[in-house]
Amino acid sequence: MMLRIKRVPTVVSNYQKEEAEEGDRPAGGCGRNCLRNCCLPGAKLPLYAFKRVNKISCDKGLVDCEDKEAPVAFLDSLLLGEWEDRMQRGLFRYDVTACETKVIPGEHGFIAQLNEGRHLKKRPTEFQVDKVLQPFDENKFNFTKVGQEEVLFQFEPSNDNEVQFLPSAPIDVENSPSVVAINVSPIEYGHVLLIPRILECLPQRIDRESFLLALYMAAEAGNPYFRLGYNSLGAFATINHLHFQAYYLAVPFPIEKATSGKITTTNSGVKISKILNYPVRGLVFECGNTLEDLSNVVSDSCICLQDNNIPYNVLISDSGRRIFLFPQCYAEKQALGEVSPELLDTQVNPAVWEISGHMVLKRKKDYEEASEGNAWRLLAEVSLSEERLEEVKDLIFEAIACHIYDDKGVTPTLLEESDVTPQSLEDVDALTGSHPAMVPA
Repeated sequence: MMLRIKRVPTVVSNYQKEEAEEGDRPAGGCGRNCLRNCCLPGAKLPLYAFKRVNKISCDKGLVDCEDKEAPVAFLDSLLLGEWEDRMQRGLFRYDVTACETKVIPGEHGFIAQLNEGRHLKKRPTEFQVDKVLQPFDENKFNFTKVGQEEVLFQFEPSNDNEVQFLPSAPIDVENSPSVVAINVSPIEYGHVLLIPRILECLPQRIDRESFLLALYMAAEAGNPYFRLGYNSLGAFATINHLHFQAYYLAVPFPIEKATSGKITTTNSGVKISKILNYPVRGLVFECGNTLEDLSNVVSDSCICLQDNNIPYNVLISDSGRRIFLFPQCYAEKQALGEVSPELLDTQVNPAVWEISGHMVLKRKKDYEEASEGNAWRLLAEVSLSEERLEEVKDLIFEAIACHIYDDKGVTPTLLEESDVTPQSLEDVDALTGSHPAMVPA
């Protein structure tokens, strides 16, 4: 039996249409300056060439990019500047800076946002939720169909390992560039999409190269309040074209303050822990001798979940130093009729941001009645049972065993409290001010 749910798809591009309308595209060109062969010849886009970082400094909480200052302040000067330019040009479906946001009182500090604009004028669409790996379908919406004005810049490694920015650079069709584009239905200030090797039309599935690119972006931003997220199919990704999401929020996510119990550390320095005292069970990966060491362990874990048809979400935190992995089962429960009508009525789709503690609410009633208990009840439905998580953890450890044992083994330890000091919520007031002011000077 094929499991399906109905939900309102998120509109991420102004050129996203109902599938039935896609067949109406005239032959010989789309006339909308997209990223397909009809519009690519002679096209140019800005190019940000990043420097590949090597070391992760766990003690300092920073990714080591050596002592040479980059000529372009990636996050503040470029990404947010370009994002605001698109806002001024009216490319977003609504003004996210006008959305009400608050920290819910309680121990965990869940964040609630009232965002009534994300699902306006869209009808529910049926999604298959029991198949994490699905082939790319060029007839459905994908990111080659976005307008070039929605793309902020190409994001590629530098040839000479020095940061460079070119305001206008040719699009290398033969070597499919990775790009950063706006999400026209933003959750927060600076909400963007990272689309690896966009012209290869990769389905929504993690691979080593693409995951490392996402960590490079987090490291390049160098700001703990800029996070990247990933949703697999079956875990509330609605577009089957490989992409990560990212945005800026100047308060800690509740998951970032959760304690964890150490399970093991690989010889390449990657610490693997279990999340404790949080409604969604999962794993945390930290440190590593190099960013690539950390990336390989996490991407191999994601590949294991994909290959075993287990939906999951990923949060990349702390400038790429700390990564949370959440196998989940909410959509499956929903398809089987096991989620209460009360929770379904909220229309909350618990993807990576909600699981991390940023609750995006569509109804004013839910926003006004938001409580830690309500948030906990919703997220608890997302989580695997303790027994099932242990089974999934064993699958992951078996899959990455080659990688670990090649490094001459690991040293198991007893569960212990995380040595990560939770951040305070002293800057909660930032949520009630203007969003541009949230960017640190």
